Amino acid sequence: MTAVQRLSFAYQCLQEVPYDRILSYDCSLEELDLSHNFLKENLTQLGELKKLTTLILDCNGFSSHTKFPYMPSLTTLWINKNLVTNLTIFIEEVAKKFPNLRILSMMDNEAAPSYFNGGSYKQYLDYRHYVISQMSTLEVLDDKQVLDEECKEAGRVYKLQRSTVKKRKM
Repeated sequence: MTAVQRLSFAYQCLQEVPYDRILSYDCSLEELDLSHNFLKENLTQLGELKKLTTLILDCNGFSSHTKFPYMPSLTTLWINKNLVTNLTIFIEEVAKKFPNLRILSMMDNEAAPSYFNGGSYKQYLDYRHYVISQMSTLEVLDDKQVLDEECKEAGRVYKLQRSTVKKRKM
């Protein structure tokens, strides 16, 4: 079988993840795009993709209660424009299952308030501080780099609640 590093199933009207096709590239796949479909759950088998670094789930039906597999190789998760409403529940799952995540984008979800979806600037800052306080490996949140000043403020406001905290690399 040919080694494939990038695979896209975007805009395919999928209601289920096509594992039969995806898992045939489990030894080589690094980037998977499942955006703009009708997916809601059942991501557990993605854990078999040991080299996957980037997962794009934009514009689907994933919620705050979506369960992810443990994937230490994942460094980038885009889950923009889904149904994430509870930030605490969602970030707890993401932080636990993707311990090396550096880039997280969850714009246009209710749990990620911004000017574009009716949130105030204060809500936006609070959202950023909370996420940063829970995920010490993050370098980019949404469309903006995580700054040292934000890390300090996030730590002051929320105190890192994770039991093991990795030192941020800059």
